[in-house]
Amino acid sequence: MASPKNRRDEPTVIKKYANRRLYDTGRSSYVTLSDLCDMVKEGHDFVVYDAKSGEDLTRQVLTQIIVDQESNGGQSLLPVNFLKQIIGFYGDNLGALVPNYLEHTIGNFSKNQEELRSQINKSIEGIFPLSNLEELNKKNMEMFENAMRMFTPFGKGGDPK
Repeated sequence: MASPKNRRDEPTVIKKYANRRLYDTGRSSYVTLSDLCDMVKEGHDFVVYDAKSGEDLTRQVLTQIIVDQESNGGQSLLPVNFLKQIIGFYGDNLGALVPNYLEHTIGNFSKNQEELRSQINKSIEGIFPLSNLEELNKKNMEMFENAMRMFTPFGKGGDPK
């Protein structure tokens, strides 16, 4: 569920109520964490505020989305050792450097993502050349079509004797 950008390209405001419900003020409707996850993936910017106090809850809500994604039993992006290391930086003198470092590193990864995908595709093509797969697919389709003609006496290519 994508939320349209505001006229001034400002982030969409999401209000979180005491009953844990999230309200998208841009669409005038309630949303779920899953909806917010989709918004992030689609590149829509939003902020989450406590409806009563006005406190910015964006970081907590994004963290909750990550926790939900990690616990879905599907793909897990955060290795246990990484999580332990992050926890170890809390209260450490160098802990203040971690957010900038992580943001810079993931930013570079994101910038290079298309090149990485291209390299992976080239590697896969080296192992499984697509031209060979396409050729095999064509041959299989020809064999299937020939078999179908044999079972259709009056169909395409069949002899109407």
